[in-house]
Amino acid sequence: MHKKTELPNPELALAGRETPMPVTNTHFVLGNSLLPPFPDSMQTAMFGMGCFWGAEKCFWQIPGVYSTAVGYAGGYTPNPDYQEVCSGMTGHNEVVFVVFAPDIVCYADLLKVFWEAHNPTQGMRQGNDVGTQYRSGIYTYNNSQQDTAEVSRRLYQQALLKGGYGSITTEIVPAPEFYYAEDYHQQYLAKNPNGYCGLGGTGVICFMQSEIV
Repeated sequence: MHKKTELPNPELALAGRETPMPVTNTHFVLGNSLLPPFPDSMQTAMFGMGCFWGAEKCFWQIPGVYSTAVGYAGGYTPNPDYQEVCSGMTGHNEVVFVVFAPDIVCYADLLKVFWEAHNPTQGMRQGNDVGTQYRSGIYTYNNSQQDTAEVSRRLYQQALLKGGYGSITTEIVPAPEFYYAEDYHQQYLAKNPNGYCGLGGTGVICFMQSEIV
C-alpha cells in the first residue's frame, strides 16, 4: 500500500485529465483577474506551506499583491482534482500562486511571510495535516528568485536552530506547471470566514530582507 508521506512512483501516478479546472476569473477579495494574462508590470511566485486555504489568505492581505490562486504543482498528474491529490497518488503539493507588483512588494517580503507563517521543518506534513501535498516548497520563476530563496533558507535555518528547531525540509526548485484547484477552493477563507486553517508558524522571526534585497 502506498504511504501518503512518500511520493508515488511516476509510473503509478493517476492519469488526470486534459481539461483544466474551471474557475471564476475574478479574485473574490481583490477583484482582479485570477487567470493570465496579467499586467506586464507584475511578477509571479509560488509557495507550498500546508493547507492552501490559509496559505492563500496570508498572501492576498499583503499590499502590492495583485492576485492569488490555489492549486496543485510539483507532481505528475495533469489537472488533478482535490480527491486525487489527497490520495497521495499524484505527487502534487497544495500551493498558492501569487501575482505581485515588485515596485510595491519585493520577493524577499513574500519569503518572510512564507517562512513565518508555517513550520518548514516538518517534512511531509504541516501540523495535523499529513501527506505529500502538505510539504513545504518554494517554486521559483527565475534565477534571481532561486538565489534569493536559497539565501533566505540559509538565514532562516540559523534562526530556527537558535529557536530550538531542527533542519528545514523545504524544497526550492524551478516552478513546475501550476494547475488551478476547483473553484470552491479559491479564496476559501474569505468565502467561509470560519473555515479550517491548519497553518501554524514557529514564532521564529525571519530577519533577512536587508541582506538579500
